Amino acid sequence: MRLQDLVVEAARRTPGALAVASQEQDLTYRELDALADRFAAALRARGVRPGDRVVLWSGKSALAVALMQGALRAGAVYVPVNATNPPARVARIAADCRAALVTADEAVTEGAGTGGADPPPAVALADLLAEAPAGTAAPPVRTDPDGPAYVLYTSGSTGTPKGVSLSHRNALAFVEWAARELDVGPHDRLSNHAPFNFDLSVFDLYAAFRAGASVHLVPPETAYAPKQLAEFIREQRISVWYSVPSVLALMMREGGLLGEPQPPHLRACVFAGEPFAIGQVQDLRRAWPSARMFNWYGPTETNVCTSYEVTAADLSRTGPLPIGTASSGDTVTLDPGPDEGEIVVTGPSVMLGYWGRPAHRGAYRTGDTGRLTSGGNVEYVGRIDHMCKIHGNRVEPGEIEAVVAAHPAVSGACVLVAGSGLEARLHAVVVAAPGARPRLLDLKLFCSERLPTYMLPDVLHVVDALPLTANGKTNRSALAAAVEGGELR
Repeated sequence: MRLQDLVVEAARRTPGALAVASQEQDLTYRELDALADRFAAALRARGVRPGDRVVLWSGKSALAVALMQGALRAGAVYVPVNATNPPARVARIAADCRAALVTADEAVTEGAGTGGADPPPAVALADLLAEAPAGTAAPPVRTDPDGPAYVLYTSGSTGTPKGVSLSHRNALAFVEWAARELDVGPHDRLSNHAPFNFDLSVFDLYAAFRAGASVHLVPPETAYAPKQLAEFIREQRISVWYSVPSVLALMMREGGLLGEPQPPHLRACVFAGEPFAIGQVQDLRRAWPSARMFNWYGPTETNVCTSYEVTAADLSRTGPLPIGTASSGDTVTLDPGPDEGEIVVTGPSVMLGYWGRPAHRGAYRTGDTGRLTSGGNVEYVGRIDHMCKIHGNRVEPGEIEAVVAAHPAVSGACVLVAGSGLEARLHAVVVAAPGARPRLLDLKLFCSERLPTYMLPDVLHVVDALPLTANGKTNRSALAAAVEGGELR
């Protein structure tokens, strides 16, 4: 079984059923199947061969979903990159994966020559589709289930994005488990809040396709608009919602989510990507008593590897919400353990490796620490390294630091995150270059040409020198304490 087989089989079973609903258009499974065939034919005609990488520099659209399916049918590997990424970063990603083709929304195609670097020539989705007339289909390509299906680029600690390569078998190990756990059926209506380059979207798309259900794409302009999001759940009759906790918290705080009865069609709510404050979880559990609620955990390299179902028993909990027990057929241990240590994952959902680097073998060390509870669940404790989460997005401060330090007014930089959830902010602590005066607006503009929006610094602190540890490294702990304590101007 391969990911593209899910749509083929759903189109055969229920061709007239709704597959994808978006702001621009809705697609039945028959229509999605036909568009995927056309995209596959167009890619093959452009010389895309099995194993080649196709970058999808795009926002949320039904056409983008069809292109992903078309790339898989052509035997290619799709690489989704959010449309908010600047051309310079797309160029680095396209070069890193040696993309055979970059596709883009109409809106970003014209801007491909800005930002200090040019990605490979980008063809608009609609133009690519027009190259294969209706009814066109490429000869089927048999791909290896253990070969790469897609590459998700995450923030890199060395300053360069790194691509997590995942196979059909990796993805399906998670999707099959998740669909069974939530009993996803053909009448379900799944939300898709996460962008396609975020691993949460793998469940939204492929659990829906597996069941012949529909997936409803949240428009980018609505993604952080709390009232519109709350209305989206009701108006689209969403039955399974999946997002990061900060989005649910935003809807609870500013979207009136708790002031209305439970959405009548909602039967499951899943959250992942960052810790969810126990008080907010309890408020949501009380407000939605009949909806099943899950806390899922896992880095991009493993997708979801643990799961915890929130029940009425958690209403009296005073400590943090557990991340649960192993899922997706994986085994999860703590090193050195047995009760606390780094979370280590082995099993079928563990990635193939980082693109362009040696294949990953054996267990994956998450860099997260966990603690085993008396009930046998794992609790998330924190990070071993500096990686952090901003509204569920994985951020390596090193990548931001490399960009900030390249600004002509900066001679040294350290980037830290202060606060959590909706209050999380990126603080750039910099040393000014001789004769220069760094300004936040200038720095944000500079960074916006090289980094996605969620990685732009929120606060700027200018210091005479960065504090150092005894071994000469930047003393991040001292800076974090100064930021948290309000000691920096």
